Amino acid sequence: MEVPVELLLARLRAAGFEAESVRAAPGGVVALAGMATLRDGSRVFAKTLRSAGSDLFEIEAAGLRALRELGGVTTPEVLAVTPDLLVLEPLPPRREDDERFWEELALALAGLHAATVGERFGWHRDGWLGRLRQDNTWDDDGHAWFARRRILRWLTEPLVAAALDRADRAALERLCAALPDLLPPAPPVLTHGDLWRENILCGPTGAPALIDPAVSYSFAEADLSMLWFSPRPPAARRFFEVYAATAPLPSGWQERMPLYHLRELLSSIAHDDNARECAEAVREIVAPF
Repeated sequence: MEVPVELLLARLRAAGFEAESVRAAPGGVVALAGMATLRDGSRVFAKTLRSAGSDLFEIEAAGLRALRELGGVTTPEVLAVTPDLLVLEPLPPRREDDERFWEELALALAGLHAATVGERFGWHRDGWLGRLRQDNTWDDDGHAWFARRRILRWLTEPLVAAALDRADRAALERLCAALPDLLPPAPPVLTHGDLWRENILCGPTGAPALIDPAVSYSFAEADLSMLWFSPRPPAARRFFEVYAATAPLPSGWQERMPLYHLRELLSSIAHDDNARECAEAVREIVAPF
């Protein structure tokens, strides 16, 4: 049986890349990934799946292109994409302790949201969030869309159904019914969709670069909620201040962060990622309902 590095090496060669070695990347919950060194000494970052036939890489590549072309965000160049292989230009890690880096990220995210105001919530095709489908069906009503496609959508997942009891689900449904009163009206904008710390790297010039998107036209604050709850270094202390100075946020935005974060908590339960802790966090958010 092939080990992951050998599988990735074989698929790179089959796609025409003269790969001599691959250094496996940590993580790899969804895909097998690694940094490959080619015969000429150059490197590429590659991902593969144990089984072919998925549209995951095609959708990821399209999301990277949309962020770059529509929103002006730095993303890695896509060098090749097939049903079982995605090859990207390699990027250096983020400048973790550089305050200016995080301020540039805030400006880039504010610019993305400001430049991509749309007319409907959703996307022209469904996508992926981790190993599970992301329902991007279009809707003119952002509150109904967020309730149905980003919160209630997870209740049918087996691990979520097991983790939350009838009272929890009823409270979530009541919270969703109240969203028009809880979330101020806001236009749909192109969002990264999975904007936590590990999906932030550096571009070739040192500017912040984003990877692994789950794009859709959603509420801008949904992107912010991912970073709000993602551990950040002290150097990121001015991120939200810089964002709000560029793209002003309606008052009370900090209090709304947990509401938007419900999607990530429910997704984590569905993926069996800290499921018990996430279920407790869900209960805490829905307790008033």
